[in-house]
Amino acid sequence: MPLSPPVNRKHIHTREIRCVGYEREDGLWDIEGRITDTKTYTFDNRERGMISAGTPVHDMFLRLTVDSELVVQDAEASTEAGPFHICPAVNDGVKALKGLKITPGWTRNVHKAIGGIKGCTHINQLLVGPLATTAYQSIIPKKASLTKKPEKRPIVIDTCHAFTADGPIVKNFWPDYYEGAETD
Repeated sequence: MPLSPPVNRKHIHTREIRCVGYEREDGLWDIEGRITDTKTYTFDNRERGMISAGTPVHDMFLRLTVDSELVVQDAEASTEAGPFHICPAVNDGVKALKGLKITPGWTRNVHKAIGGIKGCTHINQLLVGPLATTAYQSIIPKKASLTKKPEKRPIVIDTCHAFTADGPIVKNFWPDYYEGAETD
């Protein structure tokens, strides 16, 4: 069901996020993301001068190389556009993510490693949300197809309405981890 019809309005800002997962021939995975912010109007930026409508205010790329256990093996970032000339200075900081695992606590660990003045809000937003989800969506289903029964409770259980431990999806996919009432 689509959204309800909106009130008359004027388009002002667009944020585009694109994330892609790649299986590498060496057994690792590259998870790449890009975040781009544009305005529909031309405005003056104190450092960059006039920024024309449609020209990116932010345009940042990120690549995480992870293993099949979601442990970061390498990380790199590139800031092609930012509001200030100093913005690209934090790109190399993403290397501090090496060794971290995309698992519960990922957001906290990213903020600890490269949050605040050590990093970039936009790169961190890309990392903790859509890039981490893309890694999971790329790797876990592929791994699951190789094994019939999970060795431990799938981490996706209780992460959303569909995967509630007492719901029909968990009962169907992972009956050993179903926590609902048995009905006859």
